[in-house]
Amino acid sequence: MSKFRRHACLFGGIFLLATSTAVWADEPLSDARKGEIGELVRAYIVSHPEVIQEALNALDQKQKDAETNAQKSALTSLSGNLVKAENGVVLGNPNGDITLVEFFDYNCGYCKKSLTDIQALLKSDPKLRLVLRDFPVLGPDSVEASLVALAVRKQLKADQYMAFHQKLLSARGRVGKDTALQAARDLGADMTALTKDMESGEAKLLIEATMHAADALRIGGTPSFVVGDGVIVGAVGQDALSSAIKSVRLCGKVSC
Repeated sequence: MSKFRRHACLFGGIFLLATSTAVWADEPLSDARKGEIGELVRAYIVSHPEVIQEALNALDQKQKDAETNAQKSALTSLSGNLVKAENGVVLGNPNGDITLVEFFDYNCGYCKKSLTDIQALLKSDPKLRLVLRDFPVLGPDSVEASLVALAVRKQLKADQYMAFHQKLLSARGRVGKDTALQAARDLGADMTALTKDMESGEAKLLIEATMHAADALRIGGTPSFVVGDGVIVGAVGQDALSSAIKSVRLCGKVSC
């Protein structure tokens, strides 16, 4: 909500509260009386401008709390589907004790930056299970790349898929269908089977499922991560992700 709209809502609410108080007191409000009340409200605000900031801060906090509660509720209902192997690509230890879910886009610069953090985490933490969720929000070419990726996952083993994933995130310029197909071809994928899997519609359904999950979790950008009871937005770095994983191991929450 813009600052202007928040101020307008706030002033309107104050005036409504003042006039409704008069109504409950069985005092009919004429236009003149409403004008008097409006002037009283205005005079008070001018004399005590700090109440505006206090009210706006309270409104912001209320909205943030509502978003957080909605996110946690969605995470509780979606957590099982988020970590399922059939709904994404599993890397790291498939039987790991902690699962980190990454929502990413192959054309996201911050996702490219986070790749080295993810690789370092997998190398340093043998108990970590990573689930990649294709979340192509940066254009049609991102969708095309993800369709190839979700189809080729049926053919590539984990180490091969990581090589494919790295090729796409390390590519220069926009990543689309052609880049993804070439990466799959370089890794020895059966291109006939890949085309068939791409046309089956399964990959498209997986992308749609990820889109719905991201919407429920209030995830609007990439990269975003889910671990334990928390959603972490942005390329926060290896240390921050490692700290969250450590906390989840310790107490089941990203912050103990």
